Amino acid sequence: RAAPRQRAEGGPGPGRGRVAVPPPRLSPRAAQSTVCEKIMELLGQNEVEQRQRKVLILSQDSFYKVLTAEQQAKALKGQYNFDHPDAFDNDLMHSTLKNIVEGKTVEVPTYDFVTHSRLAETTVVYPADVVLFEGILVFYNQDIRDMFHLRLFVDTDSDVRLSRRVLRDMKRGRDLEQILTQYTTFVKPAFEEFCLPTKKYADVIIPRGVDNMVAINLIVQHIQDILNGDICKWQRGALNGHGRTYKRPFPEQAEGGAVLAAGKRSHLESSSRPH
Repeated sequence: RAAPRQRAEGGPGPGRGRVAVPPPRLSPRAAQSTVCEKIMELLGQNEVEQRQRKVLILSQDSFYKVLTAEQQAKALKGQYNFDHPDAFDNDLMHSTLKNIVEGKTVEVPTYDFVTHSRLAETTVVYPADVVLFEGILVFYNQDIRDMFHLRLFVDTDSDVRLSRRVLRDMKRGRDLEQILTQYTTFVKPAFEEFCLPTKKYADVIIPRGVDNMVAINLIVQHIQDILNGDICKWQRGALNGHGRTYKRPFPEQAEGGAVLAAGKRSHLESSSRPH
């Protein structure tokens, strides 16, 4: 699919692909995003040149649907529900992730949260060894959920979630009344109906978000083991029909699920598949 404008960040290295991260100016500062960024920092990936990175962050928010004129008008008034499963282009999300898993280069949409529109500009993403896919409803769709090797749920106090949303949306030029109305009308009910029930699909639960450094350090160590080749074969039982892996909650509440879809190509039966 050709785009009028294209950000070609990163490129294939010798024998493997590297990744490009979606532009940070359009990335929401949710708990799961912050956790993923902390993981990248502790892995030292932020200091690595784009073409040489082994770990990639992708956001579900890149896959919001293109709105009709009527929907966009509602969105500008804070009357559109972006926290509903139908707000996402799940077909595009699934095909993009599938292509990444198969080692293909993909173009990831760029979404502008100020104008509520998908930009013509896309981000070229090359396959990496470890993919962190984060978002509020990444566990909701089963076809997408079953693609992940490890599922993390970042559990954050509701007051913290609200305060972060207020600060974020005010920076996007929205007034406080609109933010609070949208929160009580759409965000909180959608969280309780669609997001929170997906917690049961998590393999690991991280209470207190980025403040839980014990949990984050354990995840970082696990990724390092994968990158260093210390794990000979690491696959989710669901992929080979032998059931689910165990759940391990970390010591000790929710803002969507942060997903670690991790695994090294040599650890999988198909050597061309990064995870």
